[in-house]
Amino acid sequence: MIAAANQMTLERYLEHLRVKRRLAQHSLSSYQRDLHKLLNIAADQSLSSLPAHTLRRAVGQLHSSGLQPRSLARLLSAWRGLYVWLAEQGEITANPLTGLHAPKAAKTLPKALSPDLAQQLVGAPADATLAGVRDKAILELFYSSGLRLSELVGLDVQFRAADGPADRPASLGWIDLEAAEVTVTGKGSKMRTLPIGQAAVTALHAWIAERPQWVKQDTAALFLNPRGLRLSPRTIQSRLHALALKLGIPANVHPHVLRHSFASHLLQSSSDLRAVQELLGHASITTTQVYTSLDWQHLAKVYDQAHPRAKKKTSVQDS
Repeated sequence: MIAAANQMTLERYLEHLRVKRRLAQHSLSSYQRDLHKLLNIAADQSLSSLPAHTLRRAVGQLHSSGLQPRSLARLLSAWRGLYVWLAEQGEITANPLTGLHAPKAAKTLPKALSPDLAQQLVGAPADATLAGVRDKAILELFYSSGLRLSELVGLDVQFRAADGPADRPASLGWIDLEAAEVTVTGKGSKMRTLPIGQAAVTALHAWIAERPQWVKQDTAALFLNPRGLRLSPRTIQSRLHALALKLGIPANVHPHVLRHSFASHLLQSSSDLRAVQELLGHASITTTQVYTSLDWQHLAKVYDQAHPRAKKKTSVQDS
């Protein structure tokens, strides 16, 4: 049974994340799920007096039950955030999570389309429907700017400030087609402005010209569904997957594949890791460095296909 005091602590912390850190609703839901596990572990014991060995044993049990290292790392990150906040509130003097880390996850390279497949997907003519014009703009914007799915979904047609008695939140992201720029709020509520390529600007102009036909309830959202609501992440995922299948692209295409493709193709062309880091919104360059491995895969493939001695098999015979 969860202690009432712990439940109140959780609600206070989530309100802090919502108001002070301005986390999106899907992020708040993830925090709530992860922190609810912590409350179940604590049961009727106060979070402020929960011993480190209890948390260490709980993490071990979650791992043995099949929770993957990446999920455990995310879980511990949420728990640490709560305890850091409790320390700032003066409610604890020692963090029981100090020194507790998730098992290391195996490093996997992000999947990216080849430049030819990316051009086949993004360059396909738009269907002669409102949804087709919208989807074309989404594809071009993904590949032009390397946005995360959540960043694209949160885009408004233009910047809007908080207003009204309901304390309407200001825009998390918006586009400026005259300047060929998109501004988004990424992880950690960090805002960045990115350039938009000409193909994306053209596709966005085409969509914005048709968009008023679907404007009903959400007048701010850039990408809408036929009911006039902001397009959901799930709808974008399914639309991209269906389009790739229709074009015969032999890959599981989803928004993150386009982000990876944007990064790897840009790195292959420019070799400027710092620039790619800034465009992707990575806090650490070590996160971006995984694309250097992806670039090496590309070079190795070119070598194997083109070098006259790459495929020559030699044998050593005793003389």
